[in-house]
Amino acid sequence: MKRNLFCDMELKDWLNSINFTKEDLSGDTSSYPPFIINRCLSGHIDCILYANEMNMNAHLTKDMQYSFYLNSIRKRKRFSPWLRKDKVKDLECVKQYYGYSNEKASQALKILTKEQLNFIKQRLDTGGTK
Repeated sequence: MKRNLFCDMELKDWLNSINFTKEDLSGDTSSYPPFIINRCLSGHIDCILYANEMNMNAHLTKDMQYSFYLNSIRKRKRFSPWLRKDKVKDLECVKQYYGYSNEKASQALKILTKEQLNFIKQRLDTGGTK
């Protein structure tokens, strides 16, 4: 029984193919994740314009998007950590105390003093073990 090599493709296989090995994996692009690939490549200074071009042409098929990246991006070992939003200290306290959303609480944190934040924390402290 012959096993299809393309059915078990993971994100790392697609990225390695585009960035480093330049091995054409376009036999079955059904598991190709265009949004995630665009997001990963946009973290590199030399790939950001290519990722932007694919964002503007998201209507293209997965095979066409993969072929564009495979044949346009130079071979290079690339690594960048996944971009995450920073967690703001004391944001949850302000949200709970005032009943604010994330955006309003972050604005309030800019104008609150340390004494006011300590007061809020004391008011929210219910005691007991955490």
